[in-house]
Amino acid sequence: MLQRIQSLFLLVVTVVSGGLSSVFTLWKATYDADFYAYETLLNDSLYIKPIGFMFILSAILSFITIFLFKNRKLQFVMNRLNILLNFLLLGFIVYNVLNLSGETLVSEKGIGTFLPILSVFLLVFANRYIKKDEDLVKSVDRLR
Repeated sequence: MLQRIQSLFLLVVTVVSGGLSSVFTLWKATYDADFYAYETLLNDSLYIKPIGFMFILSAILSFITIFLFKNRKLQFVMNRLNILLNFLLLGFIVYNVLNLSGETLVSEKGIGTFLPILSVFLLVFANRYIKKDEDLVKSVDRLR
């Protein structure tokens, strides 16, 4: 049942984490270099490298979760795991943004720093509709 609303939310999370993270900047450093999620994979810093992996992992996890529509409980748990992953990703991004050199003079935060927050909201909405489907199935089973 891929036509459900939670599948649409999960598809949007896949696009946000996989596609938009490489379009919008995460931050701009002191030497006018924009940092994107895919550029963090190529960086040598151990503090920046997990950001790109987490964006990719979040996109893959939400794409896989779309096809778990027959097992709603597992789909619900995978979404919660993805929410935790996005909070961890947000923590890494905030840590790196707060530790930029030349903070008040030349560094800028990009709109890409808000993408994990958008993903969390979409995953919460998807979980709400998964829960509604599960409750509907349970109520129908009681009537039999």
